[in-house]
Order: sequence, then C-alpha cells, then structure tokens
Amino acid sequence: MIQIWHNPRCSKSRQTLALIADRNPEVRLYLTQPPTAAEIAAAADALGVAPLDMMRRGEAVFKDLNLAQASQNEHIAAMVQNPILIERPIVFSDGRAIIGRPPEAVLKLFE
Repeated sequence: MIQIWHNPRCSKSRQTLALIADRNPEVRLYLTQPPTAAEIAAAADALGVAPLDMMRRGEAVFKDLNLAQASQNEHIAAMVQNPILIERPIVFSDGRAIIGRPPEAVLKLFE
C-alpha cells in the first residue's frame, strides 16, 4: 500500500501527489486527520531520521514552543498537537518513506 500525508494547499504536496497518482495512493489529509504519536514515531523510523528532521522549523509554532532544544518525545507530542509542524508531503511504501522535497524524490520508493 502507498500512502501520502498530503496538504492540498501546498504546491510540493500537490506535485508529489500528481507524480504518484497512477499508483492509487491512500491520501491522508494529515491536517484534518492528524497522525498519532505512534504513527509519527513510525514515520520517523521509516524516513530514517530523528523526529526533529521531519519538522517544519520555519513555522511560528516551532519557535513559540521552543522546539529547537526539545527532546524527541517533545517533538513527537508537538507534531501530534500541531500537525502543521510535519514536513510535507511524506509518501510511504513497503515500510519506507520519503519526504517529497523535491517531489521527484519520492520516485526512489518505486525503483
């Protein structure tokens, strides 16, 4: 199964979805269907990164919550409460994941 954590207001997310549309991905609108802490931890594992590395550090809430020096558990909790912090889009396939920045990066999942 292929899944994309998608924000339709984001051009990179729309471009990524267009690249994989023929693979019939499950589209999760993560801003309205926020992932759980366990799902975020699993996403970080699938990406092979620390939770901080899947966060949008330029968001005001990142600075407001002083997340630069927070723990991994605090990063995960912040993303659960503020899904806007999750970098987008993230595409999952067969236990692996890639952030679609640039959108073409996700094609590596299917090589």
